[in-house]
Amino acid sequence: MKPFKQMTILGVGLIGASLAQSCRQRQLVKTIVGFGRNAANLKKAQAMNVIDSGSTDLKTAVTGSDLIVLCTPVGVLADRVREMLPFLQPGCIITDAGSVKGPLVEEIDALMPDSIDYVGAHPIAGGEQSGLEAASVDLLTGAKCIITPTANTRAEALQRVTEFWTGVGMQTLTMDSHEHDTIFGALSHLPHVVAYALMNTVAGVKTDNHGEILSMSGGGLKDITRIASSDPVMWRDICLKNKRPVVTLINQFQETLTNIKTLIEQDQGDALQETFANANVHRGKLVETNT
Repeated sequence: MKPFKQMTILGVGLIGASLAQSCRQRQLVKTIVGFGRNAANLKKAQAMNVIDSGSTDLKTAVTGSDLIVLCTPVGVLADRVREMLPFLQPGCIITDAGSVKGPLVEEIDALMPDSIDYVGAHPIAGGEQSGLEAASVDLLTGAKCIITPTANTRAEALQRVTEFWTGVGMQTLTMDSHEHDTIFGALSHLPHVVAYALMNTVAGVKTDNHGEILSMSGGGLKDITRIASSDPVMWRDICLKNKRPVVTLINQFQETLTNIKTLIEQDQGDALQETFANANVHRGKLVETNT
């Protein structure tokens, strides 16, 4: 692909810094600028050669860039676009790394002037750790990236953004933004809600002799609640922005949990075993798919 002249990354954290490192290694952009509220983090990113320069001033950060990548929490994405639009040069392309697409894609798409293009994206990468220190040049390599164009998306911009995400080593897949939110509400958002709820439930259990039981836990609880270590601010925003699918999925999960509860209450051992066996089969398919 033809390299971009200057890329500005809004949010030099896990995804933003990993993307910058990959772009530098693969020579996809000539200059990398970082934007964020934490000047010390930007200075550290520059010292680590993750970015060429950084600024806490949005106008300074985006001026002269022909590619903008939004890696900030989804709760502020649209506001950041509104703020930067007056300073963007004609022909600039905006993409993002947000975990929610439907409402954000519609809102940002409606803001675009004729001279600027926006193509939504969601790189499926990362983990429970966050921040610049957790970044890795290989984080995105081999992972999937969902591209969510709209009826207003120009073919040239879609091709350019697809080539960009493919260029950092990702497997791109085009999808309707609302379909994306249903799918990843189930695959990612609901599991995070469940992990947070499970951790809080277990942490609240007390007995007459033990007011805090977590120290007695084996590896199973740690494994199943790993993602409860994820950034609370990021996941607050994701849940609120993807409210309808997340609430629907929570209702489905509660129904499934209630069914299991009923089987236990009624001593229906065979049906309970079958339920668990079905989960084993689904888990096996998940592992096979991700191996």
